[in-house]
Amino acid sequence: MMDIYLQLFLTFFKIGLFGFGGGYAMLSMVQYEVVEAHGWLTMGEFTDIVAISQMTPGPIIINSATYIGYTATGGSIVGSLIATSAVCLPAILIMVLISRFFMKFKDNPYVSGALLWMKPAAIGLIAAAALLLMNEHNFVDYRSVLIALSTFVLAYFFKMGIIRLIILAGLTGYLVF
Repeated sequence: MMDIYLQLFLTFFKIGLFGFGGGYAMLSMVQYEVVEAHGWLTMGEFTDIVAISQMTPGPIIINSATYIGYTATGGSIVGSLIATSAVCLPAILIMVLISRFFMKFKDNPYVSGALLWMKPAAIGLIAAAALLLMNEHNFVDYRSVLIALSTFVLAYFFKMGIIRLIILAGLTGYLVF
């Protein structure tokens, strides 16, 4: 059992270290590691955890790590703590280093160039996460596609708030399914 805890720590530390662009951008990396590389979850379980992580307060990557750590270790809170701590640790260490040196090097052309090129990469990773979640586990029939498209239209064109969208989509799903 100790081996699973070490694997969880190393996996989520790696995700935290190399996952640029925020939680949604990290989801494709999490999916690969958790479903394909280690087989801790099925794709259906993973998409369920992503859905729950989106609806609960807090960053999606931290919520996902917590749920995955718990599930992968058979319901161990220690697994949750290890996965959550491991995914947060690289960001904490990097922020400490950046805060010490950023003001000194912010006008450096290499630093500015690296930051400039990271933005499109982060957008690409977020798009990959969105495409990853467009699967048969999330779109079971035409009604689920209509809910997704309606949510997009309300968010993008009518600027409806996320909380209202979640409640509306949940109520709609409850009524039609």
